[in-house]
Amino acid sequence: MKRQIRTLLASIALLAGSAWAAPQPIDAIVAVVNDEVITARELDLRVDQASQQLKKQGTQLPPREVFSRQMLERMVYERVQLQYARETSVRVDDAGLERALQRVAENNKMTSAQFRAALEKDGMSWSLFREDVRNEMTLGRLREREVESRVIVTDAEVDAFLAAQAATNNQEIMVAHILLRAPEAATPQQWSKLQQRAETLLARAQSGEDFAKLAAGNSDAPDALQGGNLGWRRADRLPTLYADAVRLLKPGALSQVLRSPAGLHIVKLIDSRGGADSAPVSVQRTRVRHILIKTSETVSDAEARQRLEQLRDRIQRGADFGDMAKRHSNDGSAPKGGDLGWINPGDTVPDFERAMDALPINEVSQPVQSPFGWHLIQVLERKTEDVSAERRRNQARGALRERKSDEAFDDFVRQLRDRAFVELRPPYATTQP
Repeated sequence: MKRQIRTLLASIALLAGSAWAAPQPIDAIVAVVNDEVITARELDLRVDQASQQLKKQGTQLPPREVFSRQMLERMVYERVQLQYARETSVRVDDAGLERALQRVAENNKMTSAQFRAALEKDGMSWSLFREDVRNEMTLGRLREREVESRVIVTDAEVDAFLAAQAATNNQEIMVAHILLRAPEAATPQQWSKLQQRAETLLARAQSGEDFAKLAAGNSDAPDALQGGNLGWRRADRLPTLYADAVRLLKPGALSQVLRSPAGLHIVKLIDSRGGADSAPVSVQRTRVRHILIKTSETVSDAEARQRLEQLRDRIQRGADFGDMAKRHSNDGSAPKGGDLGWINPGDTVPDFERAMDALPINEVSQPVQSPFGWHLIQVLERKTEDVSAERRRNQARGALRERKSDEAFDDFVRQLRDRAFVELRPPYATTQP
């Protein structure tokens, strides 16, 4: 019905234009993603924004038609994730969005009003920027819930990792990459065509073409617009495939075409630096307890938040936090009065940790949203400890978790894309496999 109304209005505008004014172009549909469309205007806006970003970074731009094709595929991947997030009740409310926008402004050393004025001076719509931030937060929460919260790293894996790490001397490397995604159940013919594309890109890079430009115009990775640059990382923070590939490379050198379940990869070692770091390290640890109300089809965000506000009011008037947790919390810590024990930095999801770190001891937070639901948080104690040995194990565990998360998320997104109904319209209907 919406499409019929849009077509009718466009027809009326054209008829009127023939009599009184020059015809106005119709906003064409360039892709259908399940029950939603992506229009040429949306695509052009994203390409223009990305082009400005690349110019500021000094990255040479790929041809417009190549860039548009790559951007459209990224928008399709983004759209299927956002649709799945809505279907499974992953949301970012206005209060959470405002807090995030405030942090962005503060990181730019501006007030919210100054930051908005600066964006609008650069020609960016504030409402569109807000929606972009909301979408980024939604995708982050989707990843935390669907992938990161399910990744398990065993002590045996940590031991093996630390043993292998000893040989690397904690050296940091800067790597860039190009990813050509393969469909979940790619046929030999599709793999063959993808291999031809990868070999062509590798040859172009080897002949001296700018790698960042090739990544921006061809890579299917989320960091393509940064030229595929992964930044400074220790080798243990890279996917195993990449770490093994760059081990024997010199700065500036390229790997051969690499294959993984996600697709084909080309990796470039940009630079290396540093060495071992065995200095003692102290960190602040926090003993915390919480009450969790999970959202579901029968419990909305508003209801979960209201229930916690009522519980907080009862606690403020003298009710025991632990008793309230035992009776009302949906978390496995409920039998212990919500006690999570001693928490190290990075042990919890970012939304929870930020709220926890901002709390004075014994104060009960306002309701806090995370990918798991809504929480009341109370900090019981804090202490600072030398955690050098523990830190190394935690870093190893974090590196393994990050590696597993990246690989699992690639698989998750590829499966969403392959299950979705996607129709690319001309001139993009003949995309590469």
